[in-house]
Amino acid sequence: MAQAQFQIENRQPRVVGSFGSVADLRQATSSTVRESCDMAEIRLDLIADRHAAIGSSAWTHLSEIPLLFTARRIEEGGALALDGGARMRLLEQVLDHAAWIDIEVASISETGDLLQELATRKIPWIASYHDFEKLPATSVLENAARQALAAGAAIFKAAATLISPADLARLANFQLDDHGLPVATMGMGPLAPVSRLLCAQCGSVLNYGYLGNTATAPGQWDSALLKTAIARLVPFNV
Repeated sequence: MAQAQFQIENRQPRVVGSFGSVADLRQATSSTVRESCDMAEIRLDLIADRHAAIGSSAWTHLSEIPLLFTARRIEEGGALALDGGARMRLLEQVLDHAAWIDIEVASISETGDLLQELATRKIPWIASYHDFEKLPATSVLENAARQALAAGAAIFKAAATLISPADLARLANFQLDDHGLPVATMGMGPLAPVSRLLCAQCGSVLNYGYLGNTATAPGQWDSALLKTAIARLVPFNV
């Protein structure tokens, strides 16, 4: 099945709608998803939690929607304790349907064969970094972005829990800096909603909300509301 494609422009905010449950995925319609986001994320670790075998029938009704596939490691919010090999096998099964793939920066070293296959197929990928406890030092984020760039990622994504307004400002400043590749940033926790608007205004290329009834990160917006709000923002550039 040829999947709809999704192109990004640096610092141009787009919205990703993430499915938090199999029921939400199966009940979604192409028209509703298209109105709610620019690309839909399918978390294979969440699907595998309920289905021994993953079949494309769960998303064939969304063939007109660009699909991002993720098999999240448990240390970064994954639903299952899957080792690197198991996560890569999940992703390899869906490459015919993928517009984009998400691979954590921490998993790059164990995904060489998959990265080579993505390059052969010309499927772009996101190098992601998550911290559910805190916003790490800016130097940590900068190092992760350099690893993403060196590995050939098309986007570096950083999501972290924000404890204070100072964290929010620091994350926004990180977004404004030039890291050599497009960057997507977002907060989690109580400051998540405002962070997702501020980071989008500062040029975050991917901004995540949820599709259906189940959020996939703490403090996440409903995707349709997020898309409406971002459309009203005036870009902030320095």
